[in-house]
Amino acid sequence: MASHPLPAAIRAPFEARTWRAFLYVLIGLPLSICWFALSIAFVSAGAGLLITFLGVPILAAALGMCRGFGAVERARARGLLDLDVAAPEPVRGRTGGAFSWMGAMLKSGASWRHLLYAVLHMPWAVFSFSVTVALWAWGWSLFTYPLWQWVFPAWVGQDGIQLYGDATHAFYLDAPFEIAVTSAIGLVFVLIGPWVLRGLVSVDRLLVSGLLGPSRLASRVTELESDRGVVVDTAAADLRRIERDLHDGAQARLAALAMDLGLAKEKLAQDPRAAAVLVDEAHGEVKLALQELRDLARGIHPAVLTDRGLDAALSAVASRCSVPVSVDVDLPARPVPAIEGIAYFTVSELLQNVSRHSGARRAWVDVWRTENRLMLQVRDDGVGGAAVGDGGSGLAGLAERVGAVDGVLAVDSPTGGPTTVTAELPWRA
Repeated sequence: MASHPLPAAIRAPFEARTWRAFLYVLIGLPLSICWFALSIAFVSAGAGLLITFLGVPILAAALGMCRGFGAVERARARGLLDLDVAAPEPVRGRTGGAFSWMGAMLKSGASWRHLLYAVLHMPWAVFSFSVTVALWAWGWSLFTYPLWQWVFPAWVGQDGIQLYGDATHAFYLDAPFEIAVTSAIGLVFVLIGPWVLRGLVSVDRLLVSGLLGPSRLASRVTELESDRGVVVDTAAADLRRIERDLHDGAQARLAALAMDLGLAKEKLAQDPRAAAVLVDEAHGEVKLALQELRDLARGIHPAVLTDRGLDAALSAVASRCSVPVSVDVDLPARPVPAIEGIAYFTVSELLQNVSRHSGARRAWVDVWRTENRLMLQVRDDGVGGAAVGDGGSGLAGLAERVGAVDGVLAVDSPTGGPTTVTAELPWRA
């Protein structure tokens, strides 16, 4: 990325990001006053009337109104601060009726957080508005003072900005040196203003993301639902792959074997030599079918992994790779079978990528445990250029499979190499 000819301190007052943040603060004050006044009025009325039944629908309506305010604030933050906060989980009653909706609204933690935002943001909006407008007004007015200093003698009847004055003395900023110093002070305010503004809107970012988004529990539920979908899709894809491999491989060979044995049986009495040739061909088909079945079983969950663990299983995978592979497994114990299987599958897929796409002369596999994580790293000295999302490498599907168990897949593969792929899985012994 090319560097900008001007330093960031000079660019900041003129960047679009700064002016969008300034507009955010300007709009925020009247909106916050509106949100605060309406929220306090409705919640106070609802709380005061809780002794009667009328307080419940008023309080529920007030919380629903606050959720509407939150939608406006999220849209404002998205458009002006580039902060994309997801909407919280919708309120759904058990029966779908009005009473059920009111009960769900009153029990919704997200709705109460929206009310808290409406209450807390108003004093903060007053503070940030006052500081921002004061810095902006003083900074730009003093910085441009040499351009409009003539207004004072022409229209006000004094020589310039009056710093001091009493019945007998007055001091005006009218000399060239005084005007230059005033402009320099204004320039300082102009330059520091954007950074103060960014610090102020960072608090707004925290308020919006912390109070107007989904709860941590709801986000975790959504993440788990997504992971469950990935696991289901992956399992279905594996079943389809196994079915396809059986149908196109071993099943086809066994069908050909049955035909060859049937022909050999018919020729056994009339032409024993031809029957022997057919039996010999059938014997070759049996060996190929057995090899394909072994490869298929090894791809699902090899026996060596169950019996001897990751070290032996990965060494077996490395021995079948088209380039020399060094394997170093340093684990204090074996992880649970599910994690062990995903670790084996991940390294197997990465080594297949090394064989097919990398053009490498050598590869390295390292497996170790750090705290409560199982770390896998596959490195090669190939041409690089691999990336998650590259359909040829299959790294996107591998990242989804790893992510389904709260893992992370990181790819570092600059053009020209080398390539380092690191997978991080939860450790469960």
